[in-house]
This record gives sequence, C-alpha cells and structure tokens, in this order.
Amino acid sequence: QVQLVESGGGLVQAGGSLRLSCTASGRTFSGYGLGWFCQGPGKEREFVASVSWTGVITNYADSVKGRFTISRDNVKNTVFLQMNSLKPEDTGAYYCAQHKGAFPGSRMNDYISWGQGTQVTVSS
Repeated sequence: QVQLVESGGGLVQAGGSLRLSCTASGRTFSGYGLGWFCQGPGKEREFVASVSWTGVITNYADSVKGRFTISRDNVKNTVFLQMNSLKPEDTGAYYCAQHKGAFPGSRMNDYISWGQGTQVTVSS
C-alpha cells in the first residue's frame, strides 16, 4: 500500500501563495489519478483538485479555478498544488489522496489512500 506524505503548508497572508507537495512511498502511484482535498474548521472535507495519471486531465472545484494548479511528477512520485491569490476561506487541512483509477473526479469515496494532511492558514 502506498504511503502519502504532504508538506508545504503554513501561515500566509491573504493574496499570498503556497506550494503543497505530496510524496508517495511504498508503492509508485504511476497509473493512478491523484487529488487534493481540504477540510476547513468545522467543515466537511471537500474536493479541491484532481489530476489524471498522465497529468494531462485536471479538475478543480469552482472556488479555486484560476487560482490553484495541480500537477504531478511521476518520476519523483510527487503531486503538487500551487495555490495563488489565497483567501481566508482557503484555510484548512489539505490532504492528498490516490484515486482507485487513472481518471479521478471529486467523489471522496473513490480515493483509496490518504495522507495525514498539512495545515494551511490564510490570515486576512
């Protein structure tokens, strides 16, 4: 089973940027889609973005379109989330996850492996 470890979270002012990384160990995630989810304070975990196993097909939540970019490096077994123009409502724990197939969507139940999360806090 693959182990996923996120990094790159932190405290940033509104309008700033952060780049999250998620690295897999134990097994490669080549051939599988990947996603990022966010759980804000007092909220349920929500879909943020996903990327197909080739990196060509991406999907985003409406709230982050035009601000966030998901990408992956299959040689390094790493998926990234570049977050620009951050807003206080982007605050939360960000989790990366491996999808059960090659072309992931937004359904949480279709993701089979999860990281422990990295905290992002955006101050106003």
